[in-house]
Amino acid sequence: MRKNIGTYDRILRLSIAILLFAFAFWSHSWILAAFGLFTLYEAAASWCVLYQIIGKNTCSIKKK
Repeated sequence: MRKNIGTYDRILRLSIAILLFAFAFWSHSWILAAFGLFTLYEAAASWCVLYQIIGKNTCSIKKK
């Protein structure tokens, strides 16, 4: 799994994950909590499955 998410995207996804968790707690929705967990995983792993499929890379690490 090659990193394909840059710093700005990671911060944005972390913010979205926090908002999803807060809204899931407020509305008692386990579906929103699952989306928040998935978004948190993407931010922590620096890898996005959608970016992988379409070939997008915002990570500043150069490929060898």
